[in-house]
Amino acid sequence: MNILLLGKGGQVGWELQRALSTLGAVTALGHDTLGPVACPDLRADFSQPEQVAALVRAVRPDVIVNAAAHTAVDKAESEPELARALNATTPSLIAQEAAQLGALLVHYSTDYVFDGSGDQPRTETAPTGPLSVYGQTKLQGEQAIQASGCRHLIFRTSWVYAARGGNFAKTMLRLASERDQLKVIADQIGAPTGADLLADVSAHAIRSAQSQPTRSDLLGLYHLVASGHTSWHAYARFVIEWARAHGLPVRVAPEAVLPIPTAEYPTPAQRPLNSRLDTAKVCQAFGLTLPHWQQGVERMLIEISGK
Repeated sequence: MNILLLGKGGQVGWELQRALSTLGAVTALGHDTLGPVACPDLRADFSQPEQVAALVRAVRPDVIVNAAAHTAVDKAESEPELARALNATTPSLIAQEAAQLGALLVHYSTDYVFDGSGDQPRTETAPTGPLSVYGQTKLQGEQAIQASGCRHLIFRTSWVYAARGGNFAKTMLRLASERDQLKVIADQIGAPTGADLLADVSAHAIRSAQSQPTRSDLLGLYHLVASGHTSWHAYARFVIEWARAHGLPVRVAPEAVLPIPTAEYPTPAQRPLNSRLDTAKVCQAFGLTLPHWQQGVERMLIEISGK
């Protein structure tokens, strides 16, 4: 299996390099890396859609895994055209090339395609209603891929973290060692989801889809997050309590981690309050039992702390 991985430098892309290596030969590219031998002058720079399309044509992969995106949610509000190029225009061209090649395209989307109302988990068929440029452009990318006619797997996820790079838990650990009090948003609800989980499930789904080419029912749109749900405030409390129990430097007291509403922490992009995603479809299709979010976060904390 010849696999082209785009966006290798991100959190999900980094984990995908490991997970996809069990499936076949992986050409992993980022926006600033040299192209492969067949096309050394081409880059996976998503701000240059035609160049990325030419790259796909030159590599001629069996599977394209797109982990590249404009994920700076607030910044997207001030640069909507760049966000659209990275999240919609370039994925659209990649999908068209995949359709021509007969390749499978794997793409990642977000809970931000929903308006965040209510308190129930959203299914894949629930009405969308993005509140931000980021959410709008990610939805446009989804729709373009679906309209292209290519074989595809689209995974919507939420609250992604990894041990590599910055993340919410690392920020909370740093602040908890510096401050006597923390204020954390308590009315946004979702499931912290590890990049390693996304990568491993992606590899499993690719293997299933490619080994059963007549199973068109395995293709399409899926929600993929860890099981359970929490608020950012409860997430912070979990991280800080774990750190205290394992002897990490924690200055803030448990009762000094204060819950606040989203309204007290305004941002350029509006966040969905309800980011719960129903994962029954992906579990049934691929025979999965998804781990609880606390399990993945604890593994990440062990990795970054050495405890």
